[in-house]
Order: sequence, then C-alpha cells, then structure tokens
Amino acid sequence: MRTSAFAAVAVLAGSVLAGCGSGSGSTGGTSGATAGGGDLQNAKVAFLMPDLASTRYELQDKPLFEARMKQLCPTCEVIYQNADSDAAKQQQQANSALAQGVKAIVLDPVDSAAAATIVKSAQSQQVPIIAYDRPIPATPADYYISFDNEKIGAMIAQSLVDHLKKENAEGGILQVNGSPTDAAAGLIKKGIHSAVDPSGFKLLAEYDTPDWQPEKAQTWVSGQITQFKDQIVGVVAANDGTGGGSIAAFKAAGVKVPPVTGNDAEVAAAQRIIAGDQYNTISKPIKIVAEASANVAWEFMQGKKPAGKATLYNTPSELFTPTVVTKENIKEVLFDSGIMKAADVCTGEYAKGCGELGIK
Repeated sequence: MRTSAFAAVAVLAGSVLAGCGSGSGSTGGTSGATAGGGDLQNAKVAFLMPDLASTRYELQDKPLFEARMKQLCPTCEVIYQNADSDAAKQQQQANSALAQGVKAIVLDPVDSAAAATIVKSAQSQQVPIIAYDRPIPATPADYYISFDNEKIGAMIAQSLVDHLKKENAEGGILQVNGSPTDAAAGLIKKGIHSAVDPSGFKLLAEYDTPDWQPEKAQTWVSGQITQFKDQIVGVVAANDGTGGGSIAAFKAAGVKVPPVTGNDAEVAAAQRIIAGDQYNTISKPIKIVAEASANVAWEFMQGKKPAGKATLYNTPSELFTPTVVTKENIKEVLFDSGIMKAADVCTGEYAKGCGELGIK
C-alpha cells in the first residue's frame, strides 16, 4: 500500500515540476478561484495547521511541506501558523495570510464547520483552499488531500477485533473518538463502528474527545474503568494521543492495560507498541500528504486546475491508503522503510524491546 501511495505522489509531482515562472492564468478550483498567475517570484502560500496536541504538525507536516515547496519554487515563501485548537485564532491566521497576499492556502481546520467561513473568504478573493487531512463539508474547498479517514477507523478497529477473537476475549470495548468539531474524526468514528458494531463485542461506552486532548481522554477512560471494572477487554482510540491517554488511565488505576489502538504512528506510540502497552497504530507517512498538498498548491498558484482522483463532500480529492502497524510488523513498516530511526525510538527503557524485535 505504501508503494502505490508513493507512486501516486510521484505522478502528481511530475505534472507540476514546471519551475517557478509565470502561471498559465487559467481558472483553478471548483469555485473558480485562481491564484492570479503572473510572476510567482517570491509568491506566498499559507500552511495552517490545527493544534499542538498532536506532535506531528510541528515535527513532520511543517518541515516536509516547506521542503517540497522549496523544491517546486525556491523563491516562494511558506507562511506557517498553528492555531493550537482555537478556531477563532485560525480564522485570524487565515485573514492575516490573505492580507499578506498568499496565492493559495493549505488548511487543516480546527473546526470543520467554522472553516467554511475561511473557505468563503479565500474564494471571494480568488485564493484557492486545499483542505488538508480534515475535510470541510459545509462549503467545498478547491481540493482535499488526506488519507482515507473512514478506512483508518475501520482498519484499527478490525485489527483490534480480530486480535480479541484470536485471544478468545470475553467482555466489552470502549470507543474513544476524536474531536466532535473535526469532520475527519467523524469519518474515523464511522469506520470504527463499521467494525465494532457487528463484532459480537459489546460497546460499553464511547466518548468524543474535545480537541483530541489526551488528558480529556484519560479522564473519561478513568471513569469507565471505575464503572465497568473487569468488563473492558479492549479500547478503540481514534489516534495515538487519545490512545496514550487511555493507557495512562489504566496504569494510574493499577489495572492491566487491555489492547488499545491508535493512529498517526507517533514516536511515543511506536515506543508503547514495542513495550507492549499499545496494540496498534496507523502508519500514514506524512511525507505523502505533505508533498501532495505542496504539489497541488503549486498547481493552483500557477493558475491551473488539478483534477481529483475522487470526490468527497463535493470536493475534488485524493485519498491515500494507510497501513496498520502492530508489534508483528513495526520493524518492517516503520523502521526498515526509513519512516522512523531506531536512534529516535529505541532509547532508555525501550532499547531492550527494540533489540528483541531486531530493530537497530
């Protein structure tokens, strides 16, 4: 699956490596937004991310997007902002980017509904919006790039269900969803239900975690441990942060940690999988979506109209397929592939586990 995803990016990249000269001036985007064409020397593109709760945005998305844009247009400037889970702050950041004359905005919305205002403001100024990772259902962006979030939910949940059945587990499952203001979280939630509901395991309770905050997930899971005690045989958590919070709740309660899912393949999650605390995560190499969004942004900046490979929420889209990671394949998927380095993960207490798995 990783090979096909990288191939898709390579094809897309090939269509946009036209240098940093003048654009064609043609219309781009479903809204008819154009980037203005003309001389793109020192042109600006905004990269607006949603929160600091997930470490990926600062450590991976930002530098990977910037590096790809530099390849495509060495003189272009990337305006990066992180809204730290504040939708109003993200609106201000978008307004500021527009005032600075950006030619395109790549937006990962804090609040998918509130982001409709940003889309309308940008498109009224002929600035295309590329929705990144999280869709904007109410008002179609000009393009949407992400991994398939509904499939992510189904994959992590089915992986857990299959494991519990193999272990002949008897009991129920907790479901820890993502933020209720994030449309991508809603897709993940739908995918989780598609695997859990027909599984034969009782869904004991579920929770929509405000702003994806691990601490809030931990507090909720702690309450469920008190209520359900020995009935909990697994936890489907929508990402590594909420998964980490869930695991922390069991440890704080002095209770054996059941299999817990995750998503994003953060370093901390890899360490927990190696240690046996977390059952799975999802590898969705950020390089794929970061570079694809830079490629699409650059097409728009040249006044072109990139075609989607799919359509979601009336938006031309490209949705990549991720990979489930467990202890059994973590070496191959995350380390042999070069996504992670042993030096960054196999530190301190995790060195022994890495050695046992042949990670070095």
